[in-house]
Amino acid sequence: MSKIAVLEFEGKKYEFSVIVGSENEVAIDINKLRDLTGAITLDPGYKNSGSCKSEITYLDGEEGILRYRGYAIEDLADKANFLEVSYLLIFGDLPTKQELEKFETNIRKYTLVNEEMKNIIDGFPKTAHPMGVLSSLTSALTAFNPKSVNVENEKEMYEAVCKTMGKFLVIATWTYRKSMGYPLNYYDNTQGYVENFMRLMFEIPTDPYTSNPVVINALNKLFILHGDHEQNCSTSTVRMVGSSHAGLFASISAGVSALWGPLHGGANQAVLEMLEEIQLKGGDTDKYMAKAKDKDDEFRLMGFGHRVYKNFDPRAKIIKKAADEVLETLGVNDPILEIAKKLEAAALVDDYFVSRKLYPNVDFYSGIIYRALGIPTDMFTVLFAIGRLPGWIAQWKEMRENKEPIGRPRQVYTGHPFRDFKSIDKR
Repeated sequence: MSKIAVLEFEGKKYEFSVIVGSENEVAIDINKLRDLTGAITLDPGYKNSGSCKSEITYLDGEEGILRYRGYAIEDLADKANFLEVSYLLIFGDLPTKQELEKFETNIRKYTLVNEEMKNIIDGFPKTAHPMGVLSSLTSALTAFNPKSVNVENEKEMYEAVCKTMGKFLVIATWTYRKSMGYPLNYYDNTQGYVENFMRLMFEIPTDPYTSNPVVINALNKLFILHGDHEQNCSTSTVRMVGSSHAGLFASISAGVSALWGPLHGGANQAVLEMLEEIQLKGGDTDKYMAKAKDKDDEFRLMGFGHRVYKNFDPRAKIIKKAADEVLETLGVNDPILEIAKKLEAAALVDDYFVSRKLYPNVDFYSGIIYRALGIPTDMFTVLFAIGRLPGWIAQWKEMRENKEPIGRPRQVYTGHPFRDFKSIDKR
């Protein structure tokens, strides 16, 4: 027997069906609430409102569970590569060997970016933030691919996915090359996707670039861990923009802008900025641990705890090991990273942090890895965007295939009631 929820309002009772997800998540379907009662719900930040049904990602913050299409994030990060997981997120199943080879081959077909895009990136000053440049360049791809994607045409949708995966990686690395004054690199179709990221970023004409397998392994895991995270701010933005039938590039450009914020994708940048501040002021980690525990102090320890995960961030457990391996392999001697290790060690045993489950999260460890690789702080969120790309594509694709209606939240108006207009000489 299906469950119902009963709402009593102004002396009348209304029944609403209850939807139970495949992991026993419970939702009250209030789709007809306004039609029946004349009232709406008010839920700032949408913390209690489901915007859609989705088959892509399952997240349980209380238990520290993250799964893509039913697969545990721990298994995917340990046993799959980034393109395998991208295929899983977008198309619903892990690829066979033949499907994966075809996917990578088709991505390579679209890695060449139109030369006229260089004119656009040349218009930005070197000081422009890479995320602002990336959002603009992603949107500009629409001009070179004006034909809208027919989501009901399987071949057309597949090509659009491969095109987006191929071109986005290249223009993402171009934002770094621009800021450094380096010549723009091109994708090497003889190398893998993650290997190409490092080469596109760091190879210069005077020296060949040799990739480090430990670094590639760590980046592979990081991109997988960032692949999707349910209906977060940037993903909801992609779905909202796409619900107007805006194209894939335009929708992803909006997602990049949403990810830019320090409360979302910019969190790993905020971690390094905090560490740099601590070093600048003497490097006393005990002092800053005490400040973090003082409720009257405005200082916040960035990279600890998580809005969704009320236990240990499962992604942090995975990437902590990779971070340790990268630091050991590269032999990095960096006082900033020493401060990070001291904060981590202290927080993992301090009763204040342990009792409140304020453990280091994925942003803390990803920032450490990026710093060790010599990636500038303002590029951190760009790497997040590369990892999140397949999730955005999957969410956009699902939203369009499900024929979801255009997003149009309601509001409660709290401004002036009706006022008579006064001519300017009487104001």
